[in-house]
Amino acid sequence: MAQSLVIVESPAKAKTIGKFLDKNFKVKASMGHVRDLPKSQIGVDVENNYNPKYITIRGKGKLIDELKKEAKKSDKILLATDPDREGEAISWHLAAILGLDSMNKCRIEFHEITKKAVLEAINKPRTINKNLVDAQQARRILDRLVGYEISPILWKKVKWGLSAGRVQSVAVRLICDREKEIKDFIPKEYWSLTAKFKEGNKVFEAKFYGNENEKISIDSKEQAEKIISEIENGEYIVKEVKKLERKKNPLPPFTTSTLQQEAYKKLNFTTKKTMSVAQQLYEGIDLKNEGTVGLITYMRTDSVRISSQAQEDAFKYINKKYGNSYTPSTKRTFKTKANAQDAHEAIRPTMIDRDPDSIKDSLSIDQYKLYKLIWSRFIASQMAEAVYDTTTVDIKANNYLFKASGSTLRFSGFLTVYDFDDDEDEKNKIPELKIGQVLNLKSLDPAQHFTQPPARFTEATLVKALEENGIGRPSTYAPIISTILDRGYVIKEKKSLYPTDLGIVVTELLKEYFKDIVDIEFTAQMENKLDEIEDGKEYWVKIVDNFYTPLKKQIDSAEEKINRIEVEEPVEVTDIKCDKCGKYMVIKKGKFGKFLACPGYPECKNTKPLLEEIEAPCPKCGAKVVIRKTKKGKIFYGCSRYPECNFVSWNKPTKEKCPECGNILFEKNYKGHKQLICSNEECKYKKSER
Repeated sequence: MAQSLVIVESPAKAKTIGKFLDKNFKVKASMGHVRDLPKSQIGVDVENNYNPKYITIRGKGKLIDELKKEAKKSDKILLATDPDREGEAISWHLAAILGLDSMNKCRIEFHEITKKAVLEAINKPRTINKNLVDAQQARRILDRLVGYEISPILWKKVKWGLSAGRVQSVAVRLICDREKEIKDFIPKEYWSLTAKFKEGNKVFEAKFYGNENEKISIDSKEQAEKIISEIENGEYIVKEVKKLERKKNPLPPFTTSTLQQEAYKKLNFTTKKTMSVAQQLYEGIDLKNEGTVGLITYMRTDSVRISSQAQEDAFKYINKKYGNSYTPSTKRTFKTKANAQDAHEAIRPTMIDRDPDSIKDSLSIDQYKLYKLIWSRFIASQMAEAVYDTTTVDIKANNYLFKASGSTLRFSGFLTVYDFDDDEDEKNKIPELKIGQVLNLKSLDPAQHFTQPPARFTEATLVKALEENGIGRPSTYAPIISTILDRGYVIKEKKSLYPTDLGIVVTELLKEYFKDIVDIEFTAQMENKLDEIEDGKEYWVKIVDNFYTPLKKQIDSAEEKINRIEVEEPVEVTDIKCDKCGKYMVIKKGKFGKFLACPGYPECKNTKPLLEEIEAPCPKCGAKVVIRKTKKGKIFYGCSRYPECNFVSWNKPTKEKCPECGNILFEKNYKGHKQLICSNEECKYKKSER
């Protein structure tokens, strides 16, 4: 009986696919890449058309022998690696190792790991797409040339162990440029003026606009006081009332970028965690009464397109569960951005009837949260728009004009499934008003404001900036962020990304001597060139040569011109004594943030975590409570007097007391909202804060 060997990357994927196939198929995992450029040398023959020197990855010898053994026993070999450049390259390397002919139809591709998709792919094998392989190979060689040619210069001129990356260096530059904007920012004063009116039992607000002809900005306290003096004793008359219908459309289903952004915002997942959990959902989960199945489509995509079958299934589900009024009059189509590859669908559930709560018992907490986010976003994207009744009112006060706006949700539509951020207009409930009506002024509230500098990047906003600037691709966003943190060029504090002194020095050096490496537009153009290789429009050797030839001249010049640069870390002395030598410890920055270190290094190598205090007292002894972290980075709270006091809790203590028993209340996150619970386990008091 004929036997077929199917090779995938991971054991989880192999396990899922193995359950779909009969005994004539054997499924094995390559455990990712099997060949790569050597670590000990550059591995690229620059003089010979940039010919790469691939070697077997250390530790993969035994695995390759097993694959070769299984291949000899098989009549057919099918390479089922991921449906992207990286997956195509892994298949190409496997084909070379197993001695498969280049015209052999050994490659199968599917975008969701379901029985139907896998069986259809097995019946449609194709040859390996050399254009995809060439695009991956070009990226790998470009990154190797940058890393192995520029990094030694950084070792000599700045600090041993530093490295430069073709795409990562641009990400660091974005963060450095933002930091400079913040430091150079000069705030400007401005004032707002809010009028509060009471009509019957309703209070509503109107904002100062200007006069009847133009908008007026209030730039000083004196100007605000002058306006108030002219109107505070006058009449406030309704000049115009407009009632309109406003529709809010759902967002498209997730791409890699938008999933990372939303998971960061709604679930507090890092980009790395999001991709790790999404990989698990894609490769397969063992569901009770159903077996192992992939729950979502391929999670590395920049397309918002979905299949007609998925759309049809969504319509049927929405009609059945919510009713006909919740489906749009015409099927929704979302526009994919111009430079997207569109090879894969958007990220969606593989089966729409598999709603999150029905499979919750088979999922970990993180898997459930992310699957629910993906499922809800997809369902919402196919639902009818939300409809609001809006009211806008112009209110005349002498020669000035105030404007009020409010809205009421008439039909929830997609909001039934997927909440947007709160709509501010919904909080301002405007009563029935008539033109000419004189309003009852409750108060006039001036407020001073200052313009704010741009916000520092978070992981989510950095991913958005990378995507908007055309830097990197869906598969690279999470590795880029991990790399710049690991290298110590950037640190993360309370979600914000800060450049370190080292990151700033290296960026400035690269800007001066290797301008293209940190040029945003140049890097984006290179991404487009890689896409053109994938499309068969460009030859990879030409693209690499066009990049490397000028770079080599810059490298030779930099070797001569760059002088040794000393990076001095600013030292902040604390009042905490080193418990080993008695010196006052200093605050230093590392890749995991700030920590305490003894200034007597290297003689004294004592370090301690820098603990942040919260305002609430310890429920056991009344001392300060500090924020601590587990080895995996999970936050918990403990007494600052540990080990004398052993108080610890996953929930954050507050200064509030339980109204029922008098014990301290803890703050707990519950389904995305804050909830106050009593620290006394016998007391069941709870209070939700939305």
